[in-house]
Amino acid sequence: MAKDLLFEIGAEEIPAGFMPNILSQLQDLAKAKLQEARLPFESIATYGTPRRLALIVTGLADSSAEVSERHKGPSVSIAYDADGNATKAAIGFARGKGLDVSDLTVEDGYIYAETKTAGVSAKEIVADILPQLISALNFPKSMRWGNLEDRFVRPVRWLVALLDEEVVPVEFATVQSSNVSRGHRFLGAKEIAIAKPSDYIDTLKDNFVLVNQDERRQVITDQLHAIANEKNADIVWDDDLLEEINYLVEWPTALCGSFEDAYLALPDAAVITPMKDHQRYFPLVGKDGKLLPLFLTVRNGSDHSIEVVQAGNERVLRARLDDAKFFFNEDRKKALADRKEGLTKIVFQEGLGNLADKTNRLLQLGKTFADATGLDEETRGILARATELAKTDLTTGMVTEFTELQGIMGKEYALLDGESTDVAEAIFEQYLPRFAGDVLPQTEAGKVLSIIDKIDNIVATFSRGLIPTGSQDPYALRRQTIGILNILLTSNWNISLRPIFVESMNLLQVPAEKQGELVEQVESFFTLRLKNIFLDRQVPHHVIDLLLSNSQLSVADAEGLVKALLHNRIDEHVELVQAYTRMYNLVKDITYTGVNEALLSAEAEKELYAAAKTASEMSQSAWDNHDYDAVVDVPSTLVPAINKFFEDVMVMDKDEAIKANRLQLVRLAYSVMAIIGDISALK
Repeated sequence: MAKDLLFEIGAEEIPAGFMPNILSQLQDLAKAKLQEARLPFESIATYGTPRRLALIVTGLADSSAEVSERHKGPSVSIAYDADGNATKAAIGFARGKGLDVSDLTVEDGYIYAETKTAGVSAKEIVADILPQLISALNFPKSMRWGNLEDRFVRPVRWLVALLDEEVVPVEFATVQSSNVSRGHRFLGAKEIAIAKPSDYIDTLKDNFVLVNQDERRQVITDQLHAIANEKNADIVWDDDLLEEINYLVEWPTALCGSFEDAYLALPDAAVITPMKDHQRYFPLVGKDGKLLPLFLTVRNGSDHSIEVVQAGNERVLRARLDDAKFFFNEDRKKALADRKEGLTKIVFQEGLGNLADKTNRLLQLGKTFADATGLDEETRGILARATELAKTDLTTGMVTEFTELQGIMGKEYALLDGESTDVAEAIFEQYLPRFAGDVLPQTEAGKVLSIIDKIDNIVATFSRGLIPTGSQDPYALRRQTIGILNILLTSNWNISLRPIFVESMNLLQVPAEKQGELVEQVESFFTLRLKNIFLDRQVPHHVIDLLLSNSQLSVADAEGLVKALLHNRIDEHVELVQAYTRMYNLVKDITYTGVNEALLSAEAEKELYAAAKTASEMSQSAWDNHDYDAVVDVPSTLVPAINKFFEDVMVMDKDEAIKANRLQLVRLAYSVMAIIGDISALK
């Protein structure tokens, strides 16, 4: 008869940001361990609130399946002597399998042993697995408490482990499992008996705990929108904020608060940031899109004395907005252009000067990038002015207090100072994208400033030997690299980043003898990030390896070739791959110096030479015009001539001059593939 399993880990409040990953881990681990134990089940789900992690498995079999195995032993000639008696080899083999020699069978000249392993009861398996689940969970940070050695994300206070109505014995950090859970910290019962797993969700709901995070999220969403509709307003929505709130409450009750209209004189960002990032409030805007003196928040409890909670939230927000107002008024006493001196007092990185030094580097990198991309004079002027002011908002009180506003307040202050809209926008866009899925810079100057700022950060950090390893990336270099690549992938700039890297190293005064190795490290870092971007787009591994084997490609080249290779899957043309692989093996270490046409005697080599010259010219012309479809189409045109050449001509001729000339011919023919990448990647 099928059984249901409930496993609840009760703990002190778990950080909201940890919860989605923990629940995913718990589900994956439980599924893997049950499958490893060969214990069938129908479904598996995980639930979580700030105070608990729960696992519910339905339809567990009574026991694991019986396993039959067939083991091959020694040959018959070794297992039995001439009289047919079992030798020590056969006896030992049978004993090792727990069988008598008479139980062995003979087939195909070998002896075999058939063994059966009885199934294990579900309770025994579950009792073994559950403690492993606790220990196997990984957290960004874990704790020890008391004098215990056990670690968990937060101190564990209770455990519930039920297989149908039977308690499964589990112990962790001196806490013994039972069928007793706990309700809401203030509204529910301190101890709740769970009769069976199927009662768990409803029993907790009766005690003011919505344990199903999906249900809880929907309740929060509905409550927020209901209040917004009452106020004839729209919510400044944020999915990440909703997810954080979802794991901060067990029994959500939304409420609306207000603040004085006078604070609306501040830039919207100065009001919204304290609300969202510091107080976890949702701002409201009118139907005209203008910010209203209202906010929504979610209480972890019922609507009892909700007006007191509302007043408390309003009081706290008022204090934060008073701070913002003070800093804003103080900041406005000095224009951004007059704050450059303050950059000398802010360290960029240890041993690499201050932000004034960084600004000077960015000005020079901007010129180098502008020359490489052919920016017009107007854009160059915007870029230069935006670069001069780019970091000045870091000296303001507003950004010092609310660091999330870097770039945002720079834009606001620039506009108030009378700077052009384009300059102000570039100041804001320098930090884009700020996170995965964030918007990319849209202005030309903003794109350049974002790229060179990130390149300066990456090269500077690499020059200090601080290259990200494993999951450690304290300077967010991976995110910045992906940001650069995504900007280039969506731009019309077909440039190599190598000169920019080298110029950055020169500006950072990296010794010349170290630059070669450093360039390789930075380019490899970028290449791996680009590979990950293509993998996320479901581009086949070997197609990516083919094009990224060409170290001379720009990001735009790689993007163009990917699209062309997905359109014309030359990797699936067996005859083409074989032909070019054969050529690659002959000439992979040979540099093309030219073919002596006078030494061509065989008709097949003359035909290949004529075809290869034409194909090479076509390929180079297509490459120069960024016609990547044509570049990918050209190699197939040579396949018949290549095959005929290898059938009719001996490349490794006894005459060294003829041999060398034929290798040069092969190298010429191979060039139409080499322009794409290394064919060996398709092996």
